[in-house]
Formats: sequence, C-alpha cells, structure tokens
Amino acid sequence: MVDPTPAHAPAAAPAKDHGRAGRNLPAAIGSAVVLLAAIALSLAFLKTAFMVIVAAAVVVAIWEMRQGLLSQAVDLPEQPLMLGGVVMVVVAYVWGAEALVTATAVTALATMLWLLRRGVEGYVRTATASVFTLVYVPFLGSFVALLLAEGGIGSDAEEPSQGALGIVCFILVTIASDTGGYVAGVLFGKHPMAPVISPKKSWEGFAGSAALCVFAGWLTVTQLLDGPAWVGVVLGLITVVMATLGDLCESVIKRDLGIKDMSQVVPGHGGLMDRLDSLLATVAPTWLLLHYAVF
Repeated sequence: MVDPTPAHAPAAAPAKDHGRAGRNLPAAIGSAVVLLAAIALSLAFLKTAFMVIVAAAVVVAIWEMRQGLLSQAVDLPEQPLMLGGVVMVVVAYVWGAEALVTATAVTALATMLWLLRRGVEGYVRTATASVFTLVYVPFLGSFVALLLAEGGIGSDAEEPSQGALGIVCFILVTIASDTGGYVAGVLFGKHPMAPVISPKKSWEGFAGSAALCVFAGWLTVTQLLDGPAWVGVVLGLITVVMATLGDLCESVIKRDLGIKDMSQVVPGHGGLMDRLDSLLATVAPTWLLLHYAVF
C-alpha cells in the first residue's frame, strides 16, 4: 500500500510534556506575576482601577463560558449577561449585598426576556445555562466588591482600608491553596482524589493545600487584619475545601463540554476561568466569615 503522505510533508510537532503538573511553568509564573502586580498596584493606589479589573474579569469570564457552551450548541446571550454582570459588581461595591441581590434578579429576568427574541426552540436550555453563568461568574465575583467595600469606600489617598486588606488576605490564602497543592502533589502525589474528574489532583496535594492554607490564614488575619488567630485557622480550612471543590467543579464543566481549557487568554494557565475557579468558590464564604468575625 502506497503512503499518500508526500515525502516533503513536515512531521507534526509533538505535544510538549510539561511534567506531572501539566503546566508550562515559566509562562504560568510570568502571567501570575503580571496579574498579581496589577492587582497590588490598583489596591494600593486606585481602588477604582481594581474595580475595573474585577469588571473586566467578569466580562472575559462570561465570554469564555459562551465559547465553552457553544461546543454543546448553547449560545449564551452575551450582551445582557455582560452588561448586567458589570452593573452587579458596581452596585455591590457602592450599595452592598441587598443591592447585589436585586441587580442579580433583574439581570436574570432581563436575560430571559432577551432570549424571547430567539423563539421557542432551545429556550429552556439556553435560559438555564444563562442563569447558571450569571450566578457562577458575576454573582460570585461581586463578593470581591463586597469585600473591598468593608470599612467604607473611602478615598484612594487614605491608608489601605480593611476591605483592601481583606482582599489581600483572600487572594494570598487562595494562592496558598493552589501552591501547597501543586508542590505536594508534584513531589508526593500518589493517591488520586477524583481520578475521573481531575486525574492530577491527589490527597497528598490536598494535605499540602490544607497545611499551607491554615498557615497563610493565621498569618494574614492576625498580621494584616489584626483579627483573632482562630479566624485565620477557620479561613484556611474554609479556603482549602472551597478552592478544591471550585477546581473540581470547573474540571467537571470542562469534561462535560469536551474541552481542555476555557480559552488561551492567560499564558501558561489556559483561560481566565481556569484561574478564577478557586477564587470564585472561596470569595463568598471568605466575605461572610470576615464580615461577621473581623470587620
């Protein structure tokens, strides 16, 4: 049998093997440094800029969710979801939790009304996916705005507010979960936690996440927020559980959609949603704990 491939045809480039963790580590570190620097500078000098970053992240995440759902022929209505998502972030920051609930309800209703233009076929499926996206991305993301607003909105010229310091605690403890799990998983991971959902996630990695999370929670709450040590320990325990569940939920979504990453907008990490999964799952209980136990 004659090989139909021309002799001069270039061979397919082999897929790069990034090791047990499956990441391009230099690109991932570079992207993380840039993102963290932007967040730190905005929190330190211009809170409005940080809110712009949050709103932009919500818009990009909704776009990624639409791209992923298109693989299953579900076309999310981007316009009402993106506009409503930005409004939800703003009203949460300015007027608080009650306004966020109202804005979420109004956005859900407006999205369902918007979908009437497309007719009957697929209405329930698309409306359900739209409300799911609304809760998963802008609603949970808006708790970042609620956290930042703790202690008053204030002015950018003042010392860092309790809310800004709370954001720092929230981000650092969540990073500790990812870092502890990554290091312990690569070095010691042998027992898969959920092999069907996320083969690389191990119980050893979870133990590493828990240890580093509790330490980071204790350190940040006591040193940055001047809060009691027990709150820091509880924050660490909540974070490791919620961050792990958030990561697993995102993995289930991607496997159900038949995609590896939500997009490729963040070098070394895949899509923005691939990095926000832990943060989105963690921010609401973090706000609840700090709101009633520290602020």
